[in-house]
Amino acid sequence: MKHTYNHPLRPQFHFTSEAHWLNDPNGMVYFDGEYHLFYQHHPESTVWGPMHWGHAISRDLVRWEHQPIALYPDRNGTIFSGSAVVDWHDTSGFFDGGAGLVAIYTQTEMIEGSDQSKQRQSIAYSRDNGRTWIAFAGNPVLADERCPDFRDPKVFWHEASKHWVMVLAAGDRLFLYTSNNLQDWTFASEFGAADGSHDGVWECPDLFALPVDGRKGNEKWVMIVSIGDNEQMPEGSRTQYFVGEFDGRTFVNDNSPETILWMDHGRDNYAGVTWSDAPGNGEDRLLIGWMNNWKYANLIPTGEWRGAMTLPRKLSLEQRAGGIRLIQHTLDALDGLRLGGTEWSDLTIESGHNQLLAEQGELLEMAVEFELGTAAEFGIKLKSGTRGDVEYETIVGYDAAAGELFIDRTKAGDSAFHPQFACKHGASLAAPNGRVKLRLWVDRSSVELFADEGGLVMTDQLFPHAGNDSIELYATGGSVRVVSLQYYPLQSVYASSTTKETVQK
Repeated sequence: MKHTYNHPLRPQFHFTSEAHWLNDPNGMVYFDGEYHLFYQHHPESTVWGPMHWGHAISRDLVRWEHQPIALYPDRNGTIFSGSAVVDWHDTSGFFDGGAGLVAIYTQTEMIEGSDQSKQRQSIAYSRDNGRTWIAFAGNPVLADERCPDFRDPKVFWHEASKHWVMVLAAGDRLFLYTSNNLQDWTFASEFGAADGSHDGVWECPDLFALPVDGRKGNEKWVMIVSIGDNEQMPEGSRTQYFVGEFDGRTFVNDNSPETILWMDHGRDNYAGVTWSDAPGNGEDRLLIGWMNNWKYANLIPTGEWRGAMTLPRKLSLEQRAGGIRLIQHTLDALDGLRLGGTEWSDLTIESGHNQLLAEQGELLEMAVEFELGTAAEFGIKLKSGTRGDVEYETIVGYDAAAGELFIDRTKAGDSAFHPQFACKHGASLAAPNGRVKLRLWVDRSSVELFADEGGLVMTDQLFPHAGNDSIELYATGGSVRVVSLQYYPLQSVYASSTTKETVQK
């Protein structure tokens, strides 16, 4: 079957499945020069259903090769989220003394005669670089009948303790286990019953160490936890993180229990976890998230596919004024998608006199530095045409008085599928030395916004009726100066390579 990659809303440089439903990224692991991305997948529908593990492989995290489904439901249930590791020293005994891949995942089946499910952890292994998988005959390897929510195992090797560690979501907290062979697991500790946000069920944890400010010997541990949708909360599902210490068995939060640190202040970045065994994992960490929200995930107006991933992000830790914070940047490999570009400098934008940057803005990357002037508000407008008397546009703006960066998608395009999709939302952003620096990525149905040198990120889906027909800079209530701006149209990952020269203005 030939799939429609050129659908008007199909992302052109974000990962999507060939067809049908996609949600959480799973089992991300690097082995033998290849990045593996598995994902929650329903191969027979565009809405959530019996879960499988879809699979794709990349050598650069930009272009992906679709693979056959990796894991199918079996006698132990459907295949929920989990992780994968390289068993370098054959601790599992699956690889005849060599190395291979082991997947650790949740299996779910309904309890007969009830509307409740039981969730247990299983493993599978691959002897051929992830192309085929063998389910362990002794599955499940971990169960706890007390916990109806008992899922999403993230496993890693803790070198100092010489054992495997599993972090598992258990309702409103995390359980940690240890193992010597990936098959027999011992409870070690729990974390989080009184920490962070509990607006929804906890899901998709991750735990890893990073150096602070790049200084070796000055590491902290980062615990990532996603929280499910709560009908009372307009934000829906989103992801928080904690910074602290880990001794191989117990994680201790450095901040007060009520401290909440969000990974993304947009509406559409959920269930993000990191790649195991990736190059440079001791210096930074590579993460990807599901670019959707459980509040409306089954309803978004796409075609034969539904669901996409965020851009991969490189994570680091920095000491900031408020404490140690997680910093996110996109990857240099994306530069290869640029089709030349245009650079501006020293522009003044007056209220009511927008500056046209491009007459089409379907796929783009932009970096801009503003210097505050008299404008009460300023930013970027992605305009997407007029229907009747409604002018459609997405606004990426800065409220100078409030000191807030925002995305306004109230008139971005199609939003009838859910009453809370059309919204304006923001986050506090200081303007040191009176300047605001933004980096923006726009695909056919999304924006990803990076500010504060990677300390503030916002990811939103958009469903414009006819694409973005122009990109403009605007100001209201005064003027703002554009110190510098770089604008790059981007090619689709499905297109052949093309280059154009950079133009200065």
